[in-house]
Amino acid sequence: MLTKWDDITRTFSALDEFRRRINNAFDEAGHPRWVYQTDQRPAGSWPAINLYDEGSNLIVEAEVPGLTEDKIQLSLDENVLSISGERKVEVPKDYSVHRQERSSIKFARSFSLPSKVDSEKVAAAVKDGLLTVTMEKAKEALPRKITIKAS
Repeated sequence: MLTKWDDITRTFSALDEFRRRINNAFDEAGHPRWVYQTDQRPAGSWPAINLYDEGSNLIVEAEVPGLTEDKIQLSLDENVLSISGERKVEVPKDYSVHRQERSSIKFARSFSLPSKVDSEKVAAAVKDGLLTVTMEKAKEALPRKITIKAS
């Protein structure tokens, strides 16, 4: 696009638009759009979780920013742990939105556990946006020590 030099406002406007597009391209490369727009998010990818085996316990940590314990549902069916919930982002009364990167999200994830757990001995807590689920392994899933006798 050729622009006359005396139309300086239009020239800088075009350069500013070009800069914005380049910044958006690099921003999306580092932070995929599905992080902010739930309709483009890959299925089953939120919340991010870690699963640890601590010998007698299995520990699941899930990142759930903005969610409280009453907004999260957990279920354990046989060897499958399911986490679901919903985060609603509401604009305060008499305010208008100028930029919104955190959107409402509804999620559900299920995954198989590596060993059987005692469903009566499961504890969960949310603190600082991190859900921690502690599950005690079932007695039959714990390693046994076998004594060797001399003959």
